Amino acid sequence: MKRFGFLCLSQLALTLLTLAMVTPVQAAGRVDELIAEANKAAGLKLPQQPVVDDATFIRRIYVDMIGRIPTEGEVREFASMPPNGRREKLIDKLLKDGRFTDRWTIFFADMLRMRSNATGGQAMIAYVHQAIEQGMPYDELARRLISINGKAGKIPEAGFVLSDEADPLAMASITSQVFLGVRIACAQCHDHPFDVWTRKDFYDLAAYFGKTRRYESQLTKVVYSTEMDQTAILWPPEGEVPAKDRKPLNPRFPFALDKFTAKPKHIVRMEAVRKAKADAIAATKKGPSIDDLLAESSVNATQVAAGKIGETGSAKETKKDLRGIDIQGSLYKKSDYREQLADSITAPGNRYFSRSFVNRVWKTLIGRGFVEPVDDFREDNPAVHPAAMDYLADEFVASDYDLRSLVRLVVTSDAYQRAHAPREADELTRMEMETNMLATPMRRMIAEALFDSVITAGHLFGQKHSPGKNEKTIYEKIRVAKAGTGKPGDLAKAGSLVAGGNNPAMMAGGMAGMNAPMAMAGGGYALENAIEVDFGAVLREAAKDEVEVEAMQAQSREEIEAMRMQREGGNNRMQYEEKTIAKVIDDNPSYNTSLRMQSPAPNGHFLQVFGQPNRSDLGDLRDDTANMRQALMMLNGKFAHEAARVGDLEPMHKLLTGKAPDLDAAVKLAYLEIMTRRPSAEELTEAKEIIAGGANPLEGMADLRWVLLNCNEFRFLP
Repeated sequence: MKRFGFLCLSQLALTLLTLAMVTPVQAAGRVDELIAEANKAAGLKLPQQPVVDDATFIRRIYVDMIGRIPTEGEVREFASMPPNGRREKLIDKLLKDGRFTDRWTIFFADMLRMRSNATGGQAMIAYVHQAIEQGMPYDELARRLISINGKAGKIPEAGFVLSDEADPLAMASITSQVFLGVRIACAQCHDHPFDVWTRKDFYDLAAYFGKTRRYESQLTKVVYSTEMDQTAILWPPEGEVPAKDRKPLNPRFPFALDKFTAKPKHIVRMEAVRKAKADAIAATKKGPSIDDLLAESSVNATQVAAGKIGETGSAKETKKDLRGIDIQGSLYKKSDYREQLADSITAPGNRYFSRSFVNRVWKTLIGRGFVEPVDDFREDNPAVHPAAMDYLADEFVASDYDLRSLVRLVVTSDAYQRAHAPREADELTRMEMETNMLATPMRRMIAEALFDSVITAGHLFGQKHSPGKNEKTIYEKIRVAKAGTGKPGDLAKAGSLVAGGNNPAMMAGGMAGMNAPMAMAGGGYALENAIEVDFGAVLREAAKDEVEVEAMQAQSREEIEAMRMQREGGNNRMQYEEKTIAKVIDDNPSYNTSLRMQSPAPNGHFLQVFGQPNRSDLGDLRDDTANMRQALMMLNGKFAHEAARVGDLEPMHKLLTGKAPDLDAAVKLAYLEIMTRRPSAEELTEAKEIIAGGANPLEGMADLRWVLLNCNEFRFLP
């Protein structure tokens, strides 16, 4: 059984878990009842939209749960299931799909503002991905992110505090808004104008981070967080009183926790689930946990730093002063204050914590939160259907904060499966229906799901053309060393220097690209390519060494300058010239899933154009507004063009060529692959006219598929 140190859900644990819970259908039914009761009590006379049909449901559920539309084979598989209960069976299947973990890592990346280019960001994303995969309860994940110190990358959880430079005031704002849905940052400079929070409340919260510091070694450039003896948070704030009158501030949790004499049923159920998991793990436990391995690696690192294990490099004299470092006590010093904060935030009696997360998941799946914006809980911004939100929050706690259980509950409900408001409804009626959960809002696929859905519809996850079918001649400008400059062998070095940095072509080719001349950047035609991240490899790389001091090679400035001179040929520096070369390539593209790309994507990338947030600012939410750049990228971009083309390795190819072509079947397949439905009789006729207008059936079908990929029905969830 795989372990995450404390827990991984085995089949036995899952079986025991269900004994302590109501069934998903029962829980979803109760949510629908609470919504209906509230609407009736409010005297709403608006119509309630019916549950969608199977074709609509399967497209919606695939996009929401695993981030792409279903394939033709998956649609047929669903249709072959007995109608009774097949939606629930499909939900259970998708919860186990590997792409579920990928898709919901994107959810957490947005929520936690995880960025590949932030300090420790890539390892943190990989860590959260692993946590979702292995079923880590959300409260445990939050507790670790809030409380743990460590080296960037090596201790992935430390990326949360390091990504914002471990600034106490910033971390108070971020922690409150992310985990509790409260925008307490407005109280940093004055009492909150719209809520109960005072400036003192804000500083009391910031004091939990007051002893935390971000440290960067000038010698090794190792970045880590640690704790100091003195807090940086003083009261009153700077400038209000003389400096001598400002005193260190002890932390205080300003949010009220539920008080009860007898444990609520949902907490009793949660404890039963935890006991079942613990018993299951105890019965099958084999080998050391990840916590044991980390402890062991800390001992080994300490031995290396103390000189008990042989060292490498040429800087023994410099490293002599480093051998006295107490790695466990300095570099990884724990934060008592932040552990207290983590316990208070994740306490089962803290309803802000469970409500906030449930509200985010509901917004992601339904299209509108109980509270809007999702991170702005306050007295004058009440929740719509608070009883339904509280019930969901209690069920989430009862499941031991299990993400999959919460997602299952939401997507099983009628509220999730309802149709959109009627097209003839006016704007005011439509908004009222959506607000009161009588209809689901119209929503566009998130950027990653749209990207992967184009790939799925266009058969671009693999190559769809036979080798040699798409040979093209392209012209590239390269830089080469001029004859007579540099030293022998410098030409290869020049190539590697030019190809270095952030050149995507070099990164995609790995070390093989290091000695290849670099092509000059092309135009804006292919703005969809990116490098797929291997999350497992990121964590394995992070686990190699506890600290870098034992393997570093300290170099003086003179040594660094000597190496630079040697690389550049001493005083005989190379001179370069540009040349244009012709190259024949086999233009047979395939794409990686966007769910595993480094994120956020670069500026101008497909994902950024379609609303992926930069995650740099607090409250940086996804932008789902349409713009001309999106339309141009779909109309003229290489991505949609390649998806529209018909490859000879596709099933579609046989229906359009050969001795017995079947145009009707080809059109029906195109609609099924792209729209997840059959065409109407009118659409079938129009489609055949479009195909007939092409130079040949293959070109005509490419035109039809291009039209379908560019219509609103494809981009928006039904």
